[in-house]
Amino acid sequence: MNLFDVYSLFDVVPVRAQGCRVWDDKGQEYLDLYGGHAVISVGHTHPVYVAALKEQLDRIGFYSNSVRNPLQEQLARRIGEVSGYGDYSLFLDNSGAESNENALKLASFHTGKDRVVAFHRSFHGRTSGAVAVTDNPRIVSAFNAVHRVTFCDLDDLAGVEKELAKGDVAAVIIEGIQGCGGIHVPGIAFMQGLRELCTRCGVVLVLDEVQSGYGRTGRFFAHQWTGIRPDIITMGKGIANGFPCGGILISPMFTAVKGMLGTTFGGNYLACAGALAVLDIIKQEGLMANALAVGDYIKEALPVTPRIREVRGKGLMLGIEFDESVAPLRQSLLYDKHIFTGVAGQNMIRLLAPLCLTKAEADRFLTAFKEVLG
Repeated sequence: MNLFDVYSLFDVVPVRAQGCRVWDDKGQEYLDLYGGHAVISVGHTHPVYVAALKEQLDRIGFYSNSVRNPLQEQLARRIGEVSGYGDYSLFLDNSGAESNENALKLASFHTGKDRVVAFHRSFHGRTSGAVAVTDNPRIVSAFNAVHRVTFCDLDDLAGVEKELAKGDVAAVIIEGIQGCGGIHVPGIAFMQGLRELCTRCGVVLVLDEVQSGYGRTGRFFAHQWTGIRPDIITMGKGIANGFPCGGILISPMFTAVKGMLGTTFGGNYLACAGALAVLDIIKQEGLMANALAVGDYIKEALPVTPRIREVRGKGLMLGIEFDESVAPLRQSLLYDKHIFTGVAGQNMIRLLAPLCLTKAEADRFLTAFKEVLG
């Protein structure tokens, strides 16, 4: 049997990793500035994280739903403390895509409506069978085919108001910072206006913080830079540093009903143990402040060249946009300089390094980046 060939793969076989470094099967060391799409939040194989998973395996292992899990209760309390959303409720699932699916399902139950407003270049997951809210023409969206999804321009409040005035919208979903769509940061005035508009029209505001959350921008959630409080916040990726885990924070305006949401593996003991260890490490090592400081350092030190159109993002969620294809640059960084980076579209280098990235490691990237630019 062959693998279903849907991914373009680099000819690199990682066999070991530590912090922001990865080694392949030939012994070559790489600097990882992508962390598996922002999945590695506190660094590869952090000893505190590894110990937490091993200890949990020795106790009970994986066991999931239908019984009380004290680790879920601990995780809910800890996320509430660090995020400032202690009055919200937590529902745990397996991934960011499932989180967005559950958020939109909850919004539909709450409002009795089924239309969703999203934004051009947005991406709200495709690993779940039911939801892939995106207007990317390369991706067939099962959710879009079943539900009605309308796409507006980011920062166009008048366009959103026109759609909400039709009275059939259940939810507006927006990323704290657009990830796959090119690291576009919503304006503060727009986000505040969007919050007011959704409240006035009785529409649920969903903040997708799957990629931009969990301390990556220097605040626990990227939307917290704008001073708003959404009705539902979705999480995934870095929540458990690579162990599959996701979740949603749910406003007190929603009433829980037995059977309303469900998941097979969500909130299992191993996922909770990993997620609790991540919160411990973020706090003990000051990783939110580090992400902001090192991200600012990189932005300020990037070379000034006509080839770079714009640098966008915050903290360790950065996009370097060019007027040309970045494929040759990315390949040179990987094979010549041994640095992993990501992309968004054809013209952007995307950096989603672990939050423990040091300035010395940033300097290694900056030196290599200047050299591949020539």
